[in-house]
Amino acid sequence: MQITVQHGDILRAPADLAVLVTFEATPLPAEVAALLEAADYSGRFRQTTLLYPRNAVAPRRLLLIGLGTLAAVTPDALRQVAAIAAQRARELGVATFTISPQVGLALPPAVVAQAFAEGLALGAYSYNRYRTELSSEQTFTVAGATIFSADVAETLRGVATGQTVARAVAFARDLANGPGNVITPAALGQAALELGQRSALRVTVLEKPQLTEQGFGGILAVGQGSANEPRFIVIEHGAQAAGQPTLCLVGKGVTFDTGGISIKPADKMDEMKMDMGGAAAVFGAMQAVAELGLPLHIVGIVCAAENMPSATAYRPGDIITTLSGKTIEVLNTDAEGRIVLADGLFYAQRYEPAAIIDLATLTGAIMVALGAHATGLMGTSQPLADRLVQAGEATGERVWQLPLWDEYRDSMKSEIADLKNAGTRHGGAINAAGFLAAFVGDYPWCHLDIAGTAWVDHPLKAYQTHGATGVGVRLLVAFLQAYV
Repeated sequence: MQITVQHGDILRAPADLAVLVTFEATPLPAEVAALLEAADYSGRFRQTTLLYPRNAVAPRRLLLIGLGTLAAVTPDALRQVAAIAAQRARELGVATFTISPQVGLALPPAVVAQAFAEGLALGAYSYNRYRTELSSEQTFTVAGATIFSADVAETLRGVATGQTVARAVAFARDLANGPGNVITPAALGQAALELGQRSALRVTVLEKPQLTEQGFGGILAVGQGSANEPRFIVIEHGAQAAGQPTLCLVGKGVTFDTGGISIKPADKMDEMKMDMGGAAAVFGAMQAVAELGLPLHIVGIVCAAENMPSATAYRPGDIITTLSGKTIEVLNTDAEGRIVLADGLFYAQRYEPAAIIDLATLTGAIMVALGAHATGLMGTSQPLADRLVQAGEATGERVWQLPLWDEYRDSMKSEIADLKNAGTRHGGAINAAGFLAAFVGDYPWCHLDIAGTAWVDHPLKAYQTHGATGVGVRLLVAFLQAYV
């Protein structure tokens, strides 16, 4: 969607559709109020009313969308109403429309514009790549929107950032929505190489012979039951330099997870194509930081494998030697994400980073604890955790911190190996983080369990659609921007 910016009064500018974003308990412009009965519209959050002004104002149609009370407005609320605007424009068959908040919004113009740009683009997102019979209504796309603002320069700056971030989220969604027979570990490797070419990122893709030679025992074990061989992907932005911190982003890239020998139930197994949601978030974040040109050294690491049952699959009771040299007793082959991450997290240590952050659709336990409204956060560095919490609040991709005491780490020790890959059901998400902590050394590290937030059957926010949410991209970009 092309987004332009214009100075002036939205009610005086001709348009097929104008969207006025309003506040509860704040009087509407007189010419708009005259088109309504008092009880018709209050401006409560996400309330909409479509008006046909008949020349009372310049636009042919006027859509009112409520933001709630002025004092409670957040960037995420703006993002949601912008998404609603894009969706209503598509329903009405309007190719271009105008949008403006009612006078009085206290947020900086660049913040408003970024939220609008993200919401407009993400609200218009759809994944129809494999549908061959679509109606004209389903194929219709909204080509553009114009944001009215009193500060054109700052609004243009916010729009540029918002469009960059929204493209990155759409990239992550496309990867995670892709079927397992298309998005294989090799396909992720190819996607990384293509990303490097278009975004000037340095990309390395290790294939099975190199993984074997270098001792990536965790990734190899998880992937050994599949005909689709694993990949280890490194995507690098910037370079190590004095005064410039290195930050490592590590993503779980299990492109399809059957559970292996410890096979999952058939119900909803089809959704396990999204078990590489952490990897997708790393891909999206790396694209965004390259386009934004952030002055940081950022290393994206993706551990890609497919977990399948076969005559060559790894088994419960196996002992795995990881890249670190530490050994893992396999108790459940469906606890595979932490095994591939063990290699990725240890690999990250070679960069001597200021921080390591991993993202993974790791446990059903986090879904029991937090549902679909928050990502689970555990780690070894409180300052790093605090930064992620702040980024989550700023973007609406909220995270909730859980404890990671020594007792949780101790619970993952094995009687016959260094570690075991499964603990008790109680505290399962934290036990998994305790396992991961064994592979990060003394570097500041936080783990984001996105199992509950990476996929939605029914959108929880207006800018979501059924399927992959692309969660983590906006969170990471905001975190990295604040780190500069």
